[in-house]
Amino acid sequence: MLWPFNHFRKPRVPARSTIETIYGMIVTQAREPLFYRDLGVPDTVNGRFDLLLMHLWLVLRRLKSVEGGVELSQALFDHFCIDMDDNLREMGVGDLTVPKRMQAFGEAFYGRTAAYDLALTDGEGALAESFCKNILNGQHLDKARELAAYAREAMTVLGQADLAALTKGAWQFPAPQAAGTPA
Repeated sequence: MLWPFNHFRKPRVPARSTIETIYGMIVTQAREPLFYRDLGVPDTVNGRFDLLLMHLWLVLRRLKSVEGGVELSQALFDHFCIDMDDNLREMGVGDLTVPKRMQAFGEAFYGRTAAYDLALTDGEGALAESFCKNILNGQHLDKARELAAYAREAMTVLGQADLAALTKGAWQFPAPQAAGTPA
């Protein structure tokens, strides 16, 4: 029997294990050495953060279009924030400074994701230019083009994942490719 007031309940929160699985996939992919060695991403705290944001953006962008995606997206973003907070504290950032740094992380996240979303509507080279500015410190547009090609391939892979696979983390990011390397 359907309970007539089910629509008044809080939305179903995705399982913690699912969030950890998907977030772990994002972190693992963002740590892929080829991004730093061959695609010009600076192997620094900022470079790693920017690449993590790019992968998080790719996943959150896809989740917007699936049933239950809003709750999963929010839980994934919350997990990201907790991870960033934990990392700051682990690096020795003081309790009074953590909120300011978290605010900066939030601004970076929203600024970059807005720029990447806008770039997708601005033509073929816009995403590469946005990656060049935000990830590669305004250098190496050729590498940014490769990074944009990778991001588009990741969007395709995520777009092909069915609802069950997507919401359970049963998909994989494509392997990044260095220039001149067959896919």
